[in-house]
Parts: sequence; C-alpha cells; structure tokens
Amino acid sequence: MTTVVPTSEEDPALSVVRFTAELSWADAGLEVSEAQVNSLCMEAQECMIEGRWLDLASLMLTSADLIFSKASEKDLECVFTVICNLVKKAENFDQVHKMADIISSKVTQQPNVKPALRVKILFNLYNLLENPASCFFVYMKALSVAVSGKVTEHVIPSFKNIDSFLREWNLGVKDQRELFLTISNALKENKSSAKDSFKFLTRYLATFSDEDAYALSEAKEEAVRAIVDFVKAPDMFQCDLLDMPAVAQLEKDAKHALVYQLLKIFLTQRLDAYLDFSTANSTLLKSYGLVHEDCIAKMRLLSLVDLASNESGQVPYSLIRDTLKIEGDEVESWVVKAITAKLIDCKIDQMNEIVIVRRGTERVFGPHQWEILRAKLVNWRTNIANVITSIQANKISEDSTQEGLMIR
Repeated sequence: MTTVVPTSEEDPALSVVRFTAELSWADAGLEVSEAQVNSLCMEAQECMIEGRWLDLASLMLTSADLIFSKASEKDLECVFTVICNLVKKAENFDQVHKMADIISSKVTQQPNVKPALRVKILFNLYNLLENPASCFFVYMKALSVAVSGKVTEHVIPSFKNIDSFLREWNLGVKDQRELFLTISNALKENKSSAKDSFKFLTRYLATFSDEDAYALSEAKEEAVRAIVDFVKAPDMFQCDLLDMPAVAQLEKDAKHALVYQLLKIFLTQRLDAYLDFSTANSTLLKSYGLVHEDCIAKMRLLSLVDLASNESGQVPYSLIRDTLKIEGDEVESWVVKAITAKLIDCKIDQMNEIVIVRRGTERVFGPHQWEILRAKLVNWRTNIANVITSIQANKISEDSTQEGLMIR
C-alpha cells in the first residue's frame, strides 16, 4: 500500500486528497476512479487558491473517514497530521474552533475502530491549538474516545496535569463539572485508580453550592456513588463529603437519606452504630454491593481512630476490646493494622495493657478541626516567640557581663 510522502512537487494537503481519493474509489473501476480523484483534486486546489481552509478540511475529512478501516495506522496518522495542520492556516480563532470541531467530530465517530490511534490524532490536534476553548473541546473529545474505546491508559497520564490545564483553559463551573466527572468515570473502570477516581468525583461534587437547588438535584446520583465508593474502599478513611451541599442534600431526601446516614456513621460514629444500622438496613447495603464483613473491618479501624482522638493519650486494651467487639488477644493485631494504615502513631504498653497515642488521624476535617489546628499553631508561635525572647535576653545579659569585665 502506498504511504503518503510529501514532496516538493505537490502540496502535502493535495497529496492527502489524492491518496485518500484513490483508496476510496479503488473498487469502482479505473475510469470512474480517475474521474473522481481528478474532481476531488481540482476542488481541493480551488480551496487552497481561495484560502478556504475550512472547506478544504471538510473535503479531506470526507475521504479520510471512508478509508479509516482500509488504510494502515501509519498512513492514517500521516493523513490526519496533514489535515490537523490546516488549523495553523486559519485566519482567526473562530475558524480554528470550527476546524477543530469538524476534525474531532469525524475522528470520534466509530470510537471502537482503532481507538488508540484516534486518541493520538486528537492529542496531536490539541498540541496545534492555542485557543483555550478549542483545547478544552478537543481534550474532552479525546477522553470520550478513550472511554468508549476502552483505551483509557492513553489518557490517564495527562490527568496529573489537570490543575495546570485548568489555569490555561479558565473554565466555568459547568465545564469543570463535566471535566471532573468524565475523568472520574474514566478512572472508575481501573481498580488500581479507585482513589484517583474518588478524588475527581469529590472535586466534581465540591463545585456545587446551596444557591442552585436545581443544579444540586443533578448531583444526587454522583453523591450517592461517592458515599458508596468511600464506604467500599478498604484504604480510604478520611473525606470531606459530609458537609458538601451536593452530599448534605441527601440527608432530607426520601430516597437517599439512609445512604447519607451510613456516611455519617463511617465518619463520626463507632462500630456499634454501624451494627445497628446494618441490622435494620441489610437489604440496602446489599443493593449497593457493600459486604457486611468488609464494612465491619473498616469500622473497627475507624472506631480505633476515634478512640485515639478522644481519649487522653492512653487507651486501655479493655476499651478497645469492647468498642471493636473483639477478643482480648486480638487487640494488638488491630492496633498494628491501624499503625500500618498510618491512622495512628502510638506505642503499645503490653505490661500495663494500654496504648499510648501520640497522634491520630481525623476522619473529617471541618471547621472544628481547623479551629484546633489554629489553636495549635498559635500556641506553637507563642512558644517560638518566648524562646526567641529568652535567647535575646540571655545574649543581652552576657554582653553586659563582658562589658563589666572589660571596664574592670
């Protein structure tokens, strides 16, 4: 099969038109094929002479779309590289955006056919654009193809640059919501990316406020999903969902109030509260795919964290045993699990059967926790100031003593 190779005798765009036309009409017979190829080449030349780059792009895309299943990936990449480069000839951003629109719309058709190549073409187009609106538009098209074509591994590396992209694109709230939710959904299919999926889902929910009740209602299902994802995750023990308006609305929602209650138990209460809830709502838990034994294991760790945060630095074995509802010889193993998960920093005193806590993780970090942190920082600042004052006073005293000795 012929590969498109731009030469000095023919413009690259015209080479692409000729190549794609010949391949498209190859089965129509020589006479018909030659006529169609010549007609398309003449039309392409007219567009180039008159500077109608949008029309040229549309013409080239018609043939390129027809050969997507026939040509090799190398040839297709070359063809679309030439087509995408037409955006550099556009006279204004409006024309650039229209061109980016028709190119990406063609590329996103039949996303299951050579999806990885389609994503690559869209990213190549993205890198040729300067207008933030067009960049965002094409990036979202690439995400859509990656998800539909099940090749998200080709877009996931770009997610680490999202904050930088947000600064460049200057998106409104609605576009941010679309971006965060799309990324979360793309990551959801990959079990190893569950935490990142939850992070972007949380960022999506954080864009909602109490002021727009209609918009809030649109986020209910995602709010429920976030709660279930958090409860299911064996390695997530802290989140900010509880006070988010998009999540808090569930508390008074007839359909989802119990899910919100479950979140409240996992973030503010102990194992006994969960056991009472599960007894009354076992069918609900099963409907969300929650495994009772897994929930108990997580609640034991969270209850231990709660004990570490609320007791006066020392937690007796007996209290841990009763709170976690375990046997006495299991206490130390659960403390070790909490240490391994970096939920608490402590020392086990086996002789006296107590756990000496140095630090415990907060399950939620709201206004109360910020106030505690503020008090600690103020105290730290005061202590530092006292140390500096003491050092300065000692230095003055030493200087005075030395001066007295010199006078003598």
